[in-house]
Amino acid sequence: MREDLLPSIDQERLFASDGLSHPPRVLLLYGSLRERSYSRFLTQEAARLLSRFGAETRIFDPSGLPLPDDADADHPKVRELRDLCTWSEAQVWCSPERHGAMTGIMKAQIDWIPLSLGAVRPTQGKVLAVMQVSGGSQSFNAVNQMRILGRWMRMVTIPNQSSVPKAFLEFEEDGRMKPSSLYDRVVDVMEELMKFTLLLRGRSDYLVDRYSERKESAAELSARVNQRSI
Repeated sequence: MREDLLPSIDQERLFASDGLSHPPRVLLLYGSLRERSYSRFLTQEAARLLSRFGAETRIFDPSGLPLPDDADADHPKVRELRDLCTWSEAQVWCSPERHGAMTGIMKAQIDWIPLSLGAVRPTQGKVLAVMQVSGGSQSFNAVNQMRILGRWMRMVTIPNQSSVPKAFLEFEEDGRMKPSSLYDRVVDVMEELMKFTLLLRGRSDYLVDRYSERKESAAELSARVNQRSI
């Protein structure tokens, strides 16, 4: 039977210690360039929480990032973004909702992150949390779109998420988020992101190691060997 050829689950590898001692590395992206940007404020609030939970955080400033395909990949801002993506073990994406969708600024950042860089897949197996801010009533259009993109990029998107309605009412003049149930949800999301990151890092390569791709790679290798022997 075909099932006899299927692989078994390597539980030793799955549950082995990750052997890592450095703090979890989290990259945070936001989707607005406004001087008073609520997506940036929410991202900074998330970074403070993650630092409190023991993570090392870096926030990418999208100002100066060219549109996708309007510059080469060696553009300084593109290189910065890709290097940070490779460095990270988890990411937070936070976008305003504009015309019922994430902003073009947010999408441009994601579009500059390739599915592969040579033999490296910079997003595969990394943990993702998504958040959005809205100027009006609560909506989930942007976070739903970012979930689809995260799945497409083979990221492990956590179940929880944050959507902040009427964001202009939720932040102090200095950009700090006011205490509220909405703030509590942000705490929940960042706590969950840290838990998933600690559970998955060091073993994400095994978790996303796919039977179909191993089979395809083995067939390609066999074909190359046979070609050389002719």
